[in-house]
Amino acid sequence: MTVQRVLITAGAGGIGRAIVQAFMAQGAKVFVCDIDADGLTRLEADFPGVKSTLCDISNLADIEKMVALAAQTLGGLDVLINNAGIAGPTAPVDQLDPTDWAKVVQINLNGTFNVTHFAIPHLKKSAAGSIINMSSVSGRFGYPNRSAYSTTKWGLIGFTKTLSIELGADNIRVNAILPGAVDGPRFQNVLKGRAQLSGRSIEEETVAALGTQSIKHLVNPNHIADLAFFLASPSGESISGQMLPIDCDMQHTS
Repeated sequence: MTVQRVLITAGAGGIGRAIVQAFMAQGAKVFVCDIDADGLTRLEADFPGVKSTLCDISNLADIEKMVALAAQTLGGLDVLINNAGIAGPTAPVDQLDPTDWAKVVQINLNGTFNVTHFAIPHLKKSAAGSIINMSSVSGRFGYPNRSAYSTTKWGLIGFTKTLSIELGADNIRVNAILPGAVDGPRFQNVLKGRAQLSGRSIEEETVAALGTQSIKHLVNPNHIADLAFFLASPSGESISGQMLPIDCDMQHTS
């Protein structure tokens, strides 16, 4: 297997950091962008050889410069992991500030489009290009009080399916990963938001969230990273246009 050249957005923490670790462990050349300067400093200290830059995924000019720098630094591009996204507020539609709605759309949907737009010319030069979009279980179900987040994650499904058709002739595979409730600070914040709306405790909200799953635990971010690595590897060369849930068999949202 040739050395893969990988661009990961929002790779300084959480799922993104786990994906960095998975690819670095297999000898890939990895470039990471994030808005968290301290997180990038820690990442470069923990994973010698990883390259990174600050980038605001809501800013088109930032993205254009970032993708060009990534391709130049790596000597090309084989894999794009569109991991950047924000959760947005927890509120019903009639109480959701339109500004907050627009911010979630700008980062989760427009940002993913813009990164991909600038990355495709580089990916077309790869012998085995792969794009992985990080959607969510929210891209399979409606999500009460999370309309902006859910809408953007559904949008990424349509984007993935369309890209897979457009780019198949260029031997570029495009897939989406749909994580469920992932163990980490972001989901804890979601639980806090639900508790504030419902008046229940965070513990009660946790039980309710796991109650929608056949397997009663939170998703390990390292397992999401393993799935991303598999999809981008030669073992995944026949997989494209697919939506892969990793959610402990979630049946519906709470």
